[in-house]
Amino acid sequence: MATSLNIAVAGAGIGGLAAAALLARQGHQVTVFDQFDAPQPVGSGLILQETGLAILGELGLRSDAQRLGAPLRRLHGESVGSGRTVLDVRYDALRPGLCGVSVQRPALFSLVHDAARTAGADIAVSTRIISAHAATGYVTTGAGDTLGPFDLVVDALGVRSPLSSRPRTSLAYGALWATLPWRDGLGFEKDALAQKYRQARQMAGVMPSGRLTESDPETLTYFWSIRADQHATWKQESLEAWKREAIELWPETAPLLDEIQSHDQLTFARYDHRTHAPVVNQRLVHVGDSWHAASPQLGQGANMALLDAYALARALGQPDALDRQLRHYKAMRAGHVRLFQMMSWLFTPVYQSDSAALAWLRDWLAAPLSRVPPAPQILAAMVSGGLGSPLKRLGLSPGDQPPSDFNR
Repeated sequence: MATSLNIAVAGAGIGGLAAAALLARQGHQVTVFDQFDAPQPVGSGLILQETGLAILGELGLRSDAQRLGAPLRRLHGESVGSGRTVLDVRYDALRPGLCGVSVQRPALFSLVHDAARTAGADIAVSTRIISAHAATGYVTTGAGDTLGPFDLVVDALGVRSPLSSRPRTSLAYGALWATLPWRDGLGFEKDALAQKYRQARQMAGVMPSGRLTESDPETLTYFWSIRADQHATWKQESLEAWKREAIELWPETAPLLDEIQSHDQLTFARYDHRTHAPVVNQRLVHVGDSWHAASPQLGQGANMALLDAYALARALGQPDALDRQLRHYKAMRAGHVRLFQMMSWLFTPVYQSDSAALAWLRDWLAAPLSRVPPAPQILAAMVSGGLGSPLKRLGLSPGDQPPSDFNR
């Protein structure tokens, strides 16, 4: 292998821990710095696409994730104003048997956290990294300590990383998320994400989200779109008033909302859209949302972070100088990142915005056209993360994963 490096990973999220596991397996000395007393996930359910599942397969975690998660074969959305189906993505339009896996974020976090520890990565808790010196590899903590030098600093601190200097654009809409018990007999499909919209200013969604451990009961994730500037007001207003509004949009969710007894059961997620540059700056490199933050409309966040982690490990595994290794990392991922950043920027306002015109076009023009071939195949490839052949760019062939059309 290439020369063993002393690597600091700032941030113990999915991308940071996956990078730590892969790099420690290569023989690098890896320390993960996390600001919490004990590393913990933030957020509710997420969808693992074939791209992310393939990387979990390289970590030996794919089967575990599939056992804990719930298979998703369809994404379906209906506009209550027009009654039209305005989102209908079927994974098998791309390949029979293809599906996503909806999983609780804590379940996935536990898998990659354990993988990083087992691989030999050190986890330094209660250590908030606030700056990094790209030329020397020193990092500074919130307590004022200087650590290092490190041969490489990996910024996996997410969208609000203090190591990412480029200004970000906060999106007008975020979402409230809750993990609730799955209840049979309510009419929700166990292998589908379902959404209801009122124009583009109101959206509710339900998707199965598997179980935390194999002995735990099944869950679902409920989410409600909300303007970020209205969140503080929402917290002060009556929960019952919000429930009436949510039930008016989607009456079948009433039994689910009965499970919510306080505002604190719903976690607010604020979304940003920005691409940090440069990706590589001497000894500093960015992965995941610290490089490319976007709305979760396309469900790619965790999958993109896993792809970045694998690309970084693959680049550092080459016998070459560090600067050329890092350029290779950027080259493997930059095209795919640009593609999905563009698609996220284009699609998000259609489903989350104050624009009545975009909602009208979605309902009466875009939705019918999306059912005309080859649109179903393109939509399935987009949702599953396969556009741009990211796995092929990472040197993963169909023989390294379940057969798919991703790399054709």
